[in-house]
Amino acid sequence: MSNVATEYTIRRKVFTLMGAKFHIYNREGALVGFSKQKAFKLKEDIRVYTDESMNTPLLSIAARSIIDFSAAYDVTDAKTNQKVGALRRKGMSSIIRDEWDLLDVHDNPISKLREDSTQLALVRRFVPLGNMVPQHYVLGDDTHQFVDMRTHFNPFIHRMTVSVNADCPFHPLLVLAGAILLVAIEGRQQG
Repeated sequence: MSNVATEYTIRRKVFTLMGAKFHIYNREGALVGFSKQKAFKLKEDIRVYTDESMNTPLLSIAARSIIDFSAAYDVTDAKTNQKVGALRRKGMSSIIRDEWDLLDVHDNPISKLREDSTQLALVRRFVPLGNMVPQHYVLGDDTHQFVDMRTHFNPFIHRMTVSVNADCPFHPLLVLAGAILLVAIEGRQQG
């Protein structure tokens, strides 16, 4: 990841009673996105705004079905109301190692978003206190990694750093949506 062009930090408080709040910061530490999720929703519908006032929508991430282990999530640019792609969780394989398909606007697979290693994934899931081992995800293929996503251990705040290469060919909102889904959905496993 030597040619990082964009970097985000996504933060979610671990202990919240009525849903979750996500703050998205750019490399300089300025707030560039905010989301407030309601608790106990059967169908995920994540709305991201430019700030905490929630006046200017940035993107939406909507599950296609109710509680689906291999769910697909449509990602829409809220400014243009145009779909920019989708992410689909790889159901059974994600039990051992988290894996998602990145899909274009026609639902054709264009890349994979996956957890770093099977061994570390097993430690995180099945070893007592394994959730203290930070998660690491890569968006790309076997020859080229376009995005690096790393969680940082903190018992009170789930934090992920997202580093995007300058040559990343994917829509920036689709990449950001992938990171948000990891913090929102996969993060529930960790904390």
